[in-house]
Order: sequence, then C-alpha cells, then structure tokens
Amino acid sequence: MNAGPGRPAAAAVTLVTGELAAREVDVVPATIRKWVQLGHLCASGRQGRTSLYRLEDVFAAERATRRRPRSAG
Repeated sequence: MNAGPGRPAAAAVTLVTGELAAREVDVVPATIRKWVQLGHLCASGRQGRTSLYRLEDVFAAERATRRRPRSAG
C-alpha cells in the first residue's frame, strides 16, 4: 500500500543484528542476549537463524538497564 494524499508514509524501521545492536550501545553481544532472556528486548524479525532487533528497542533496553550511579555518603 502506497502513501497517497492525506495518508502518511510509513516510518522506516531499522532492523539490526545482535552484534550490530551491541556495538550501537557499546556492550558485548552477550549483553544483548541477556536483555532478551530477561525480557528487556524482543527480536522484531529474523534473517535465517539470526535475530534482528529494532534500534529504538535496543536503545530503550539500554536506558532501562543502565546502572545508576551510587550516591555519595
């Protein structure tokens, strides 16, 4: 279905492999797998046996699991 007058174009969704997702948020690929295991991240597609993730979901998982700095005192 094409976007026509009065119909917005669908936003492009960027899907990346776990390895690339890990690079984008500066973690090791095992961290991406752990986020999936813990339910912080879900695959949005597959390419053969490789899981693909939406970049926005990867960034959200990173924010949700980011360590908070310890308070002084």
